[in-house]
Amino acid sequence: MRVHVFCRLACLALCLAAVAAGAEPAAPGAEQATSLDQLLDQVRSANERESVENQRRVEEFRRDRAQQEELLAKAKATLAAEEARSEEIKVVYDENEKRIPELTAKLKDREGTLGEMFGVVRQIAGDTRGQLASSLISSQFPGREAFLEELSESRTNPVMEQIEQLWFVLQQEMTEQGKVVRYPATVVSVQGGEAQAQVTRVGPFNAVSGGKYLQYVEETGKLGVLARQPESRHIETVAPLESATTVTGFAIDPARGSILSKLIEAPSFEERIEQGGSVGYVIIVLGIFGVALALYRLAYLSIVGRRIRGQLSSSTANLASPLGRILAVYEQHRRADTETLELKLDEAIMKEIAPLERGESMIKVLSVLTPLLGLLGTVVGMIQTFQAITLFGTGDPKMMASGISTALVTTVLGLVAAIPLTLFHSVVSSSSASLVQILEEQSAGMMAEHAEAATPGPELRRVAAG
Repeated sequence: MRVHVFCRLACLALCLAAVAAGAEPAAPGAEQATSLDQLLDQVRSANERESVENQRRVEEFRRDRAQQEELLAKAKATLAAEEARSEEIKVVYDENEKRIPELTAKLKDREGTLGEMFGVVRQIAGDTRGQLASSLISSQFPGREAFLEELSESRTNPVMEQIEQLWFVLQQEMTEQGKVVRYPATVVSVQGGEAQAQVTRVGPFNAVSGGKYLQYVEETGKLGVLARQPESRHIETVAPLESATTVTGFAIDPARGSILSKLIEAPSFEERIEQGGSVGYVIIVLGIFGVALALYRLAYLSIVGRRIRGQLSSSTANLASPLGRILAVYEQHRRADTETLELKLDEAIMKEIAPLERGESMIKVLSVLTPLLGLLGTVVGMIQTFQAITLFGTGDPKMMASGISTALVTTVLGLVAAIPLTLFHSVVSSSSASLVQILEEQSAGMMAEHAEAATPGPELRRVAAG
């Protein structure tokens, strides 16, 4: 029984030893236990080492605690000192708060009228900064706005140097406004590229370079080429100005570039035509066709008129002339009776009237149709405008601009096409009517001559009666 209990204890000791060996590495040089006595010695040695280590840790904890208590005491002392200093500062702050109104009133009394003058100086600096920010002269003298901004936003009274510098900036702006100068500057092209170029500035009004007008871009502080240049008659004055050494003519913008900047927003002639839409294109095509037809008819009637007037001075029938062809019919049926000849001449005149009056009805129809198409475009444009109002309201006028442009442009196109067509129709009708009148008059004369030749004279009638 004792042997069995001893075996159990031995197994338990071996398990504890194995656990201790797995939890903590064996000490260097330690040997593997081969018996229970050795195992017991090793366990005892491990316990002693752990006791020593635990004692060392306790000592460290005690030292650290002392240090923490010392640091805590110092922090409390610092806090108490800062609180005391805060109370002192609060007292000083309260005293200063009480003295500020007194000192401010005293300062105003001592400043007198200087305070108002300094206020005016700051106001002038602010106003001048706004003017120089958009001034064309700033492209030649950049960086002037920084000083003015600092002066206008300063809360202290300006010193004499600042006042003198403000006077210099004002004098410089006034002097440069009366000059035409050339200077190098950075010019931004329409595509966005930058390049150094020689710029010619005419006061604060306009600047040109390379034969083109420039505009001053306030955001970048640089000159840029206008995307859309003025009319050719204004562009033609740029090159003489750039090379001039004496007085020369030049077209300027009195609004200091505002009018030129609006050219970018103003639509060109092609864009105006596009605003008319499909109805506008139809009006243009019909108008061009009607004018071309009227010009063709006028040319034809002019040629025919010359031939008819040439035939009037000749007794020989010219078949290239309507009057000559009628004369040929008269000569062919000269021996026929009066009624037959009259019918033949009427038939010949009817054949000649048709070519002379051809196209008049078409011109008249086009002169009436084009304004009606313009009215149709007006109605279509107003429908688009009301649709835009329904969808987006009336807050943004640009949303309605497309429909209004369509309405107005088609109306203009219709009237532009109808007015010349009406005039051409009147001219063509009067020209053809005058030629027809000549033919009818000459035919009537031929009939009268034939009737006189066919009627016996008075002497022949008396002989027949005798």
